[in-house]
Amino acid sequence: MTHFKDKTFWLVGASEGLGRALAEKLSAEGAHLVISARNGPRLASLAAGLPNTRVLILDVTDDAAVKAAANSIGGLDGVIYNAGAYEPMSAQQWQQDTALRVVDVNLTGAMRVLGAVMPKFVAQNSGDITLIGSLAGYRGLPKAIGYGASKAAIVSLAETMRHDLKDLNITVRLANPGFIKTRLTDKNAFKMPMLMTPDEAAEHVLRAMRGRRFRTDFPRPFSWALKLLHILPDWIIYRGK
Repeated sequence: MTHFKDKTFWLVGASEGLGRALAEKLSAEGAHLVISARNGPRLASLAAGLPNTRVLILDVTDDAAVKAAANSIGGLDGVIYNAGAYEPMSAQQWQQDTALRVVDVNLTGAMRVLGAVMPKFVAQNSGDITLIGSLAGYRGLPKAIGYGASKAAIVSLAETMRHDLKDLNITVRLANPGFIKTRLTDKNAFKMPMLMTPDEAAEHVLRAMRGRRFRTDFPRPFSWALKLLHILPDWIIYRGK
């Protein structure tokens, strides 16, 4: 079980939505927080209401900035990667710069952050890593160019790290939410099943962080439906196409 009191967590992607709600819940549990995002004023407004919270403005697409940020933190018990970008995009409407930006934030940004903290965790033989993926990572979905691929890669990255670190005192977990009501999902023009509030989603992640279970998919039963799509044969998924 992960105990939060007096532990230092670096929460990357804390300014809005799930990250903001999760910061509030971790702080209420007694954690010390380093909160990062690009939006300094939003981070400052969050930190103003939380004790033992430090603001570290960061663009995860800037390799040098990520390294400098990690080096400035000092003692660190855990990292939560929640930074995310999303634009609905079909293959017919491919926007190259946007697609690459989404992948850079969602996937390459995570690898930058992990690359900066892993040497410290390995050296101290302890660490707690939570990667926020998505149920969209289990099966290619329409109009998810960039986003779906990046989240599928996050799932694979977490699985690989879990294999590699299983014999060390470093916990790796993957949290795959469905639809959360945020400024990102506000871009969707379709009805989103079992839409959660950020607070509801944060409670799922917090419960996952209390244990050592690797994978948490939520909400149920929506997660079961998407995982069923993952195991269905291609001829069913793409029939008539």
